[in-house]
Amino acid sequence: MPALCRPADHSGQDRSAGPAAPPARPAGAGALLRAGLRMLVLLAAGLGLLPAQAALQSVGFYYGADTRLQEFHAFDVTVVDPDHGFDPELWRRGSGELYAYVSVGEVHPSRSWAGEIPQSWKLGRNEAWASTVMDQRNPAWREFALTRIFAPLWQRGYRGFFLDTLDSYQLGGAAADPAAQQAGLVSLIRALRTRFPGIRLIANRGFELLPDIGSELEAIAAESLYRGWNQSARQYREVPEADREWLLARLEEAHQRYRLPVIVIDYLPPAQRAQMRDTARRILQHGFIPWVASGQLDTLGMSRIEVMPRRILILHDSREAPGMHYRAAHRYTEMLLNYLGYVADYADVNKPLPVPDPGVYAGLLSWFDGGLQTAAASRYERWLAARLGEGFRIAMLSDPGLPATSSVLGLMDLQAAPEPDGRVEILSRNAAIGYETEPLPRRQLLQPLRLAPGSGVSWLRLRDARGQLYDGAGITRQGGFVWRPFGVAGDDDNGRRWVIDPWRFLQQALALPAMPVPDTTSLAGRRMFFAHMDGDGFASRAEFPGSPFAAQVILDQVIRRYPGVPHTMSVIEGEVSPQGIYPKDSPAMEAIARRIFAQPNVEIASHTYSHPFRWVKVEAGDASADADADYHLDIPGYVPSLAREVEGSLAYVRTLAPAGKPVNILLWSGDAAPTPSAIAWVSRDGLLNMNGGSTMPTREKPSLTRISPLGARLGGHFQVFAPITNENVYTNLWRGPFYGFAHVTESFELTGEPRRIKPVDIYYHTYSGSKPAALRALQSAYDWALARPLHPVYASEFMRIATDFNTVVIARDLQQARFSVRNAGSLRSLRMPAELNAPALADSQGLAGWADGPDGRYLILSAAEASFALSAGQDALPRLAGANGKVLAWSREGDHIQARLAGHQPLDFELANAAGCSVRTPAGPLTGTPAGKLLRYRLTDAETTLDIGCRGR
Repeated sequence: MPALCRPADHSGQDRSAGPAAPPARPAGAGALLRAGLRMLVLLAAGLGLLPAQAALQSVGFYYGADTRLQEFHAFDVTVVDPDHGFDPELWRRGSGELYAYVSVGEVHPSRSWAGEIPQSWKLGRNEAWASTVMDQRNPAWREFALTRIFAPLWQRGYRGFFLDTLDSYQLGGAAADPAAQQAGLVSLIRALRTRFPGIRLIANRGFELLPDIGSELEAIAAESLYRGWNQSARQYREVPEADREWLLARLEEAHQRYRLPVIVIDYLPPAQRAQMRDTARRILQHGFIPWVASGQLDTLGMSRIEVMPRRILILHDSREAPGMHYRAAHRYTEMLLNYLGYVADYADVNKPLPVPDPGVYAGLLSWFDGGLQTAAASRYERWLAARLGEGFRIAMLSDPGLPATSSVLGLMDLQAAPEPDGRVEILSRNAAIGYETEPLPRRQLLQPLRLAPGSGVSWLRLRDARGQLYDGAGITRQGGFVWRPFGVAGDDDNGRRWVIDPWRFLQQALALPAMPVPDTTSLAGRRMFFAHMDGDGFASRAEFPGSPFAAQVILDQVIRRYPGVPHTMSVIEGEVSPQGIYPKDSPAMEAIARRIFAQPNVEIASHTYSHPFRWVKVEAGDASADADADYHLDIPGYVPSLAREVEGSLAYVRTLAPAGKPVNILLWSGDAAPTPSAIAWVSRDGLLNMNGGSTMPTREKPSLTRISPLGARLGGHFQVFAPITNENVYTNLWRGPFYGFAHVTESFELTGEPRRIKPVDIYYHTYSGSKPAALRALQSAYDWALARPLHPVYASEFMRIATDFNTVVIARDLQQARFSVRNAGSLRSLRMPAELNAPALADSQGLAGWADGPDGRYLILSAAEASFALSAGQDALPRLAGANGKVLAWSREGDHIQARLAGHQPLDFELANAAGCSVRTPAGPLTGTPAGKLLRYRLTDAETTLDIGCRGR
């Protein structure tokens, strides 16, 4: 194992401190020192690329290889093994900074440059780690370290380094001349500061060097103050009191005499979350920065803050659906999880299953339509038993996938029951049953399972003709279950509905805590609103005098009619271009497209080259006809390819765009179910993408099952779904009635209250301009939206927000009721559930205010990072309570607020607690109009700066 990734002490000794053996060395120092050398410190004060003088609050250590572990953005600094491929410059675009681990005193043979080291530079061997101890007296070694180790890492973008193995020379004993070794190390560290201006250095122990290098360091680290790890025995253990007192004395001296921040790394099993919190708090009481994590430092631990787990691992059987878009769990539960703030990861039980990190995953969910194959069932049973043993909770839906006699179901407090006989009736039911439709017991579908006596809480108890009992839904110590047909009932033809209240079930089964929820529906406190058009039917002739192109009707009767509405408009190249299927009409259509794209309220997208219906056929280069031939353009001689549909079509659309206007959006066509390769093709070029999903609840069919999730995560990339589906579906696949899109406002209402689940998206095709009834229905949707206090955005803004939902990090402080937000990207809204108190504005950063919504407070963030304490009282400070423009800046100093707002319409905004305050723009003072308890302000400009003065507050 490479020395820089030392997960354990191979000598078998504990990672814990002890009394000094040689001076400044704890007992068992050789082992501890080896183990202690994998610690990291981190600090965010200083030069370079982090904010100057920023106070270090939190640190993370991660020696694992998952470079996509976004949760570590919560910390000011994270120390990583640079050989795992982390990109510090890419990481820096989000929150936090990466530091590189460097072993200064030893070289492991696995290093690519290890063979370049001559024998004369070597001091000895560390047999425990199979590594070479370097002679720090040799200036040639120091130069080698500077040029072959540090310089390449500096070029890769690392600006901070964690210096390990600083005391390995002690393995050479007195003959190594410790004083000369220490002098060599001091020379190296000073050379680093000279050669790499702004470099940040953290030392792992090295207490004896502090008199010479204390002023060169940002922090010092040590491990095992309260909890240690014995690699040989593979055991966690309490640190003996004597060892703790010795280490405390060293750390206190480093902190007080040398004014260094101190980082302490302790070890506990990652599933012991309560003990981890307690240990971190004990470390904090000393004034030190804690990191408490697994013995291998390959899990998400705790520092001053604890990251709120925002992922749910969903178990599925790939035999039951051809892809992500067709999985029942994706269709019916992922939207619910998104609303609650969670991201869904999927694991196929037919493949090796991952070991989830309790710091990352909030729980497990399974949805099987029947029993698993024998091999998969056996593997899944063992895997689930291990996870339940680690304390994970699971929500089981539809079918357990395992025999009723499975031992793991016994761990869920379930036991096998005889096969039901005769008529089955409901004996008792929880209030959560009958949410959208009544339960209809069916003997043929009944799972022969019931709760063990005295265990769990039954939500639906049934009895057969012989008096035998069964439980169709319930909550247990390890989670919850709801069996078919008591979860989702019905079919696609007649509509599906939830029998159980899925909100209550998921929250109770998984014991989900109340937390600020990253919100993708709102901006500046108001529900977002945008319009986007797929280019289908650009060539259609409209049923209006003169038979104009439908595209011309859309330009005249929609885009120009609603100039304050941001539009995202697209064309299909194969329909519009001279090389397409309508070459004679191409000049006229291209002219209309150019006029549309030139409108100031239009951003430009491609709707592909040939409008593929099945994207799996595009990836395969399959040009064969199928039953859905009418949904794609039959371009003679064309062999489908991702390159042509994506890059080729975008290149063509750019020829129609005004100079300087970007074209970087692809709107999926056809089934809008891209393969992982297709979404990767789009994402690799930094393009935005949208379409897919099928959200259309109506008064006739108001079920939650008709609301799709935020999107689909495919192979590490994200497909953004259209928030509301298009008029093709509302008009019975354009067979009529053509006014059917008028019902879209019902969908807007049902996804806005009682829970705000989706923004308002008017999504349609060019052919809506071809029929008077369709045009009137489309205009009615615009009129509905403009009659409400919404927040207009472009579709691209929503795409970025939806994508960033997946990587936002929410963390809570371990010492006070305080939350922090990191890595929010473009997302600027959090929904605070009613169970949580309001933020304290005086103790917040990056927070402009909040608006009251139908389902909680909608916090208005002014930056991608924010933090706020909670207050049980009423906050009397002025705050933003809603705006139709984005908050670009919001800062409070004394009794003054400086702010900047920008939108796509003349601005209007509300302030709370602003009575007696002065509000000024560069054009002069503003006078607010009372709107309930708020003051409302209207401007003629779409962008402004504000100076809000509230004397005495």
